[in-house]
Amino acid sequence: MLAWTIYISFLGAGLLLCLSSAHKSAARVIALLSAVGGFIIALAGAWASDGRLQEVIRISWVPSLGLRYYLAADGISLTLVLLTGLAAVTGILFSWNIQHRVREFFAFYLALIGGVYGVFLSFDLFLLFVFYEIAIVPKYFLIAIWGSTRKEYGAMKLALYSFIGSAMVLIGLVAAYVVAGANTFDLLELAKYPFPLGFQLWVFPLVFIGFAILAGLWPFHTWAPTGHVAAPTAASMLLAGVVMKLGAYGALRVAMTLFPLGLLAWQKPLALLATTGIVYGATVALVQKDFKFVIGYSSVSHMGFVLLGLMTLTNIGLSGAVLQMFSHGIIAGLLFAVVGRMVYDRTHTRELAVLEGMDLGRALPFAAVTFTIAGAASMGMPGFSGFVAELQVLIGAWKAFPYYALLGGLGVILGVVYTLRAIRKAFFGEHPAPPEPGHEPPPPITLPERLGSLILLAATVLIGLYPRLLLDLIIPSLNAPWMQHLVNGGRP
Repeated sequence: MLAWTIYISFLGAGLLLCLSSAHKSAARVIALLSAVGGFIIALAGAWASDGRLQEVIRISWVPSLGLRYYLAADGISLTLVLLTGLAAVTGILFSWNIQHRVREFFAFYLALIGGVYGVFLSFDLFLLFVFYEIAIVPKYFLIAIWGSTRKEYGAMKLALYSFIGSAMVLIGLVAAYVVAGANTFDLLELAKYPFPLGFQLWVFPLVFIGFAILAGLWPFHTWAPTGHVAAPTAASMLLAGVVMKLGAYGALRVAMTLFPLGLLAWQKPLALLATTGIVYGATVALVQKDFKFVIGYSSVSHMGFVLLGLMTLTNIGLSGAVLQMFSHGIIAGLLFAVVGRMVYDRTHTRELAVLEGMDLGRALPFAAVTFTIAGAASMGMPGFSGFVAELQVLIGAWKAFPYYALLGGLGVILGVVYTLRAIRKAFFGEHPAPPEPGHEPPPPITLPERLGSLILLAATVLIGLYPRLLLDLIIPSLNAPWMQHLVNGGRP
């Protein structure tokens, strides 16, 4: 049943391409129904799951190479499939105003969503790589055609970084395939193979960093703020919400699972890079003048918590990392929606110095309240999903490397500072300029925008108040026999 999340997305994209370009309203409805259908299937799959691995479909694809069309899901996969469904639905709601090449926009959008679903459900590594590449191409066109602010540069930079990371991953996967006997790309089968230590020492960082580039690992993060700023609102939501999670998921599911000896050797250096990303992203966000760049660099900082949690190799740190993937996807998606759709599309500026004089707290009260609540969630306030996730990561980090935990805590404090600074400047300026004669107030917030905001806010509050909804899926996945070495300190 979960396979239909992929099929519905691609069928929706194909149907949109068959539609006349004049039927803009129909294109929006088809896109929304496709996204809602995928999300309902994801919800049903999560509801019926106990977190343990369940096979979805396994059929021979290229028998001579041992390739299979193998889809399966455990609690980690389902958590991210749920996130993808939420991001897909709300991204379409925040793109309801798109007027330029509407059917093509939503066709690329659904193709990207289908690729993301495919990555999270693939347990044949070649199939995972195929879906991973499918997700890259629509990203480029969504930014290059419908973006703003050096959109061609942002799109090309993102694509180049993605393809470089993909090349690194492909080299590592082919090497593992050959060393293991060139019989299968099955993740579970390869996880049983005892790869030599010398092999793991070079192939683990190759595959891990290849994936982690897309997760915003410092110092390979520079594509992220540029891409976020250049992207249209829905694409920014997807980049922060699910595309960056592809990298973190691949690092966990593939590199860390297959190469435990290499993981142990590289654990502390990679934890240092993750911690540096937390502090660096927060520090740079603190001095940004562009509203969207603040959120872009904050995403780098928050993804650092994901990578730090992965490197703790403790049950609480790893589960916190997966929970942080979900939490950051929801919260960052909402922040980008407010900045891009509610503020920029109405004021045509993202300069905080200019916004400070517009008194947007009065002109756009819904946007101000929504961003303030989402900002509180981003800061890690209790009652929101970010608090639970970051707390778990920091506890896991304290057990593994206390000094890095202290630096991560500094990142949390800096997050409070840059978030409050952005809220004050964007919505509650001390000296708003008087409106010019004939000045029209910004258009009111639309119903789709309100609905999308409420869905994302409800998700972060629900998980913040009752995190067991996801942790009961995530923890059994980590306790699976083929994942046990991760919670045993990396020991096979």
